Amino acid sequence: MYLEFFGLREYPFALTPDTGFFCADENRRAALTLLHFALDNGEGFVKITGEVGTGKTTLCRTLLSRMGPGFRSAYILNPQQTPRSLLRAIAADLGVAVGMDQDPLEAIHQSLLQAAAAGQRVVLLVDEAQTLSDAALESIRLLSNLETEKSKLIQIVLFGQPELDIRLQQPQLRQLRQRIGFHHALLPLSREESAVYLEHRLRHAGYTGGPLFRPEALRLLQRSSGGTPRLLNLLGHKSLLAAYGAGRRSIGRREVLRAMADTPQARQRRLWWRP
Repeated sequence: MYLEFFGLREYPFALTPDTGFFCADENRRAALTLLHFALDNGEGFVKITGEVGTGKTTLCRTLLSRMGPGFRSAYILNPQQTPRSLLRAIAADLGVAVGMDQDPLEAIHQSLLQAAAAGQRVVLLVDEAQTLSDAALESIRLLSNLETEKSKLIQIVLFGQPELDIRLQQPQLRQLRQRIGFHHALLPLSREESAVYLEHRLRHAGYTGGPLFRPEALRLLQRSSGGTPRLLNLLGHKSLLAAYGAGRRSIGRREVLRAMADTPQARQRRLWWRP
């Protein structure tokens, strides 16, 4: 579409969580550092929260891509399952065979003991954790109980929207809440961080020219997106389309306004950010 026009190898603002486009602003760099520290030191439970579109899945997949050979991992993207189905999904992702009549928790336990004996660390990453039922959260708590005299057999990272924090305040989830050793909240990008984010994605996609987004466009993009990476991607893509359609080689206020007109979330945020 507009790739050749702007001298790009690939689309810079695709919505898929491509780890190659990961841009580590201060907040996300701190999150990744925390995760590596927790996993390297055998901390049992970590929680990462953020609003929709703040980059939780990209962070999760970036962590997965940077794990060393001494780690085994299970990644659960759709946790809306019964406790037994969830445990079976975790077992399958770890390569653990579970018989029809076998307790999946016991099968996982035996596999974790073997991994520990071989010097491997096992990590469970759960995305969209706010959708877990109370019973499924209890199953994850039971997993966190598995340990030797010296260390946890499995480390668990929950990625979820802020609703997860509300869920964990419920009295019946008190034991799970007390297990969480580290927590980090992903924040929206500032105006400066938004500009760096957009530039980073353009350069990674092959752009070699001068500044593509003019200052007034950058200001409007940050305000209309609220600094949310996913919305920045959506507006950035539509702004490039608008410029391409008009034969313009740079993005100004006009192109961003056209992108906003086609994006209800941005129109709502624009009202909020209006001075």
